[in-house]
Amino acid sequence: MNDRPLVSIIMPAYNSSRFIEQAIQSVLHQTYTNWELLVIDDASRDTTVKIVQECAAASSKIKLLISSENQGAGVARNKGIKAATGTYIAFLDADDLWFPEKLSIQLKFMQERGLQMTFSSYELISESGEKLHKMVEALPLLSYNKLLRSNYVGNLTGIYSVEILGKIYNASIRKRQDWALWLSVLKETGNVEGITAPLAYYRIRRESISNNKLSLLKHNFNVYYKVLNFGILKSCAYMILFLWEHFMLKSKQLKQLDH
Repeated sequence: MNDRPLVSIIMPAYNSSRFIEQAIQSVLHQTYTNWELLVIDDASRDTTVKIVQECAAASSKIKLLISSENQGAGVARNKGIKAATGTYIAFLDADDLWFPEKLSIQLKFMQERGLQMTFSSYELISESGEKLHKMVEALPLLSYNKLLRSNYVGNLTGIYSVEILGKIYNASIRKRQDWALWLSVLKETGNVEGITAPLAYYRIRRESISNNKLSLLKHNFNVYYKVLNFGILKSCAYMILFLWEHFMLKSKQLKQLDH
């Protein structure tokens, strides 16, 4: 295997002018340099496109794809995946950030262990970018059955191998399509290993879907019912498992960091 394979980074963007330049800069500052960044603008109405165009003018590694209508992050990511030419595919939303060593550490980890997919812990920052001194800790080993009960993969940390798995796309649902994608990946790979060191910053937004618990439940049900075709009774049963997992077990992932 090539020691310096190309990594395609997929970044959907919608009205992201406040944050997207910081996200792109965190990619430009990667110690691993063989990457392409595909920014997919989802019909933004602010200056997102202009900012990305300026960044792309300064770096040929940045490619901008523009959608004429807003279709959601899942569709935008799929456009990026389709256009990607890399051996690996990674994801970074336009309001999140990567540590400089993120790609270097993950690719070395994957190559040394012969892994088809991996993910990592990540730290939390406020909407204004202030560190919250909290970390969501990745499980060192994650199975498909465990992932069925709750989403344990921070999408901003996940990477999968196109060379081995082919291109795996998002499901055609408006929300929680990232969870559905990682379920598709783990159905192929079986158990995967997580990196317990944090490699990214996740920005807590006021309008974040994860902050709306009722909405979260509806979209989780759609993963079971519409994507996995579990049927109503089985989907309801898994929702009960999800609630137990989410509130009794997954909450233990959140760690307070020393200041």
